[in-house]
Amino acid sequence: MIRLFTTALFAMMLQTTPGVEASESAAETCLRTKVWDGYADNWGIRTMTSTELEAGKTKNYLVTLYKGNEYRITTCADKSVTNLDVLLYNTEGEVIAKDSTVDREPQLEFKPTETATYYIVLYMRELDGKKTAADAAMAVVYR
Repeated sequence: MIRLFTTALFAMMLQTTPGVEASESAAETCLRTKVWDGYADNWGIRTMTSTELEAGKTKNYLVTLYKGNEYRITTCADKSVTNLDVLLYNTEGEVIAKDSTVDREPQLEFKPTETATYYIVLYMRELDGKKTAADAAMAVVYR
């Protein structure tokens, strides 16, 4: 009887799991695909996160990058985004690298010459006008 109850309870839990996955944003789904695809080219994941940003606003992430590693900062935003920018700053506030694309999936590659702390900045430059905020996801991968 207990075994039957446990099996039924486990089955009910499995039925509710897809609802949880359905709440994942399009930006997170896009980013997960890129990260998984990167494993085939020997990229490992350093960090992955997502946020909601209003047009014209930024989100800053502090990260330590290590000499000898090659890094790729990969991003995805939902379809209402027409231009998401990603920038890399040092702790003195100088731009070290920035994307020059006008799209919703910018990417940077960087190989530090010394181990140091940097700021990764996501800038929601432009939305399609129908929304005031949108989802964006960012991952730092390395090899």
